[in-house]
Amino acid sequence: MRHVVGALLASLLCSFPFRAAENLVSVDVGLGDVTINKVPFLIAADNGIYERNGLDVHQFITPDAADLIGLSGVVVPPEIVREDLSATPIAIGGGSPAIYDAVHNGTADLVVLATLENIVQAHIIAAADIHTVEDLRGKRLGYSLPGRANHTGLLLFAREMGWSPEADFTMVERASTIRDVTEGRADAISAGAVLVALAPEAGLNDVVDVSRYQIPFVGSGVNAERAWLAANRDTAARFVKSTVEALALMKSDRAAFDASVGKWFNITDSATLDSMYDEVKDFPEKPYPSVEGIRAMMEIYDTPQMRAHRAEDFYDSSFVEELDRSGHLDGLYR
Repeated sequence: MRHVVGALLASLLCSFPFRAAENLVSVDVGLGDVTINKVPFLIAADNGIYERNGLDVHQFITPDAADLIGLSGVVVPPEIVREDLSATPIAIGGGSPAIYDAVHNGTADLVVLATLENIVQAHIIAAADIHTVEDLRGKRLGYSLPGRANHTGLLLFAREMGWSPEADFTMVERASTIRDVTEGRADAISAGAVLVALAPEAGLNDVVDVSRYQIPFVGSGVNAERAWLAANRDTAARFVKSTVEALALMKSDRAAFDASVGKWFNITDSATLDSMYDEVKDFPEKPYPSVEGIRAMMEIYDTPQMRAHRAEDFYDSSFVEELDRSGHLDGLYR
């Protein structure tokens, strides 16, 4: 869904920053799980970017997400854990699961405003006896739940390889942690930068960086609840602006990255941080919604329910487009 934005949005985008203590707009944000894709939003909070854009942002993950990453050795501070994220009008997470859930499960109807992961950037990490991509054939590949980013990414990777999930490997649901591999529930899992960085300590192999295949994907990004967005476009504009500014800071300031990851994910080991920061280069400077990724995801989950929709139903590129047109995005990297 693309909206034509007039002078009001342009004015909002160009009138920041606001004074931090004055007229802040409160908004709750669901961060979903603990991945490197959430770090820009932690950096935005830690470095006053939200406040400069007139926002008082409260960011949370679920207890399940905290427990799940805890199985891989990451301890999340309790102050950012909240049980019910259904009332958070902005969700930071995969566009793929947001669309899948809206179509197949009737959950929150979200619109993709920005995509930070427009290709499949996961790695596949595996047990010590698996060394190559070809070694994955016939093995058990773990993921969390149908429609999740790690599920979609595996299916897209399999399609790229010409593999069939029925004939060439077995997909194992609810097996997406390092412990699932070390305890034998899966032979390999699709993993983001946090788990990839922790894999060597657990004796696992980083078999393949799937990003090298440049597979279009609608991965982690900014998603807004459709009805809320219609009534709060100015707040959404402020949030997207904060997002691109935090991305630019993360790319240019390693110390800001290390500080936020240490504070919120309790990761301070230099080798782990180095491995994670290596992924920062893959974040787009202009995070337009990944239309090609949405179309690829709709093909993977080709059902009568999905065929009732067009790709345009699931995104609104106007916020990033306005920042791009104004020169703000280019100015962040000069």
